[in-house]
Amino acid sequence: VQLQASGGGLVQTGASLRLSCVASGHSFRSYTVGWFRQAPEKEREFVATIKPTGGSTYYADSVKGRFTISRDNAKNTAYLQMNSLRPEDTALYYCAAQAALFPAVRPSSYGYWGQGTLVTVSS
Repeated sequence: VQLQASGGGLVQTGASLRLSCVASGHSFRSYTVGWFRQAPEKEREFVATIKPTGGSTYYADSVKGRFTISRDNAKNTAYLQMNSLRPEDTALYYCAAQAALFPAVRPSSYGYWGQGTLVTVSS
């Protein structure tokens, strides 16, 4: 499966953004999707993940209550709704997919990755 992330941008503290991850291939509905982020000079970190059916989600503590992951399998698309953004949310955001685990919080658990989309939150 190929993934394409989009929706990043420059926003002020407290604003909202919705990231999208569009997948090619008919097997998208079989994959767990994860969102990760990587700030400059930091390691890639887990943000959120959602089961293939969308019935279960799991979040990093740092985004819990502010971010919401969802998916529309009919559109081969996953989303990350980000509210109450903070400067520390600034990073390159990646979507990823894998078929084996839930929740999977390690980047090494994911076999498919999209290119990043940059989110910058100004103070």
